[in-house]
Amino acid sequence: MKELSMTLADQMQSIRSGAMYNDLTAELIAAREAAVFLTNEYNSSFGQSPATREVILQKLLASVGERVHFEPTFRCEFGRNISIGNNFYANFDCVMLDGGGIEIGNDVLFGPRVGIYTSNHAIDAAERAAGACYAKPVKIGNRVWIGAGVHINPGVTIGDDTIIGSGSVVTKDIPAGVIAAGVSCKVIRDITESDRTGFCA
Repeated sequence: MKELSMTLADQMQSIRSGAMYNDLTAELIAAREAAVFLTNEYNSSFGQSPATREVILQKLLASVGERVHFEPTFRCEFGRNISIGNNFYANFDCVMLDGGGIEIGNDVLFGPRVGIYTSNHAIDAAERAAGACYAKPVKIGNRVWIGAGVHINPGVTIGDDTIIGSGSVVTKDIPAGVIAAGVSCKVIRDITESDRTGFCA
């Protein structure tokens, strides 16, 4: 467990390294509160110009590509550990616990109520009560579609061009170019040329 005297930057580095950390330090509590204020500001800016909303996201997240949009409401734990590429859209009620780091590629779609959880509490009850947590990163590739109500657990990587079906709980890595679904999420089939419809915008 890390001491209260650690700076926020030191604590974030320790969290991202996968080490056990104290979830109850004053610095982490203050960082969560700051994220709440910024997400409230972002959610209440719905209907304002994309440029105005982008400025808020740039204050909140580690990096933000072009055309990044969350429908209200969006919630995150810290924000500073989230990197998102270009052309990202999340439908309403997206939640990201980002202590361990979240990386999202380009052209990614989220259905309603998608949750990404990089953090986990200690298994031992006494350690858990004392604030012990650990975190593992989540990585989502390019051109991924995550269906409604999907939960993505710590340490998961989802490959490019993949679809995760609604209501899935993703506990293990999912490869590129597949449709996967279920509790826990499993590959159903590859995405092939026969899935092309000939649609042109």
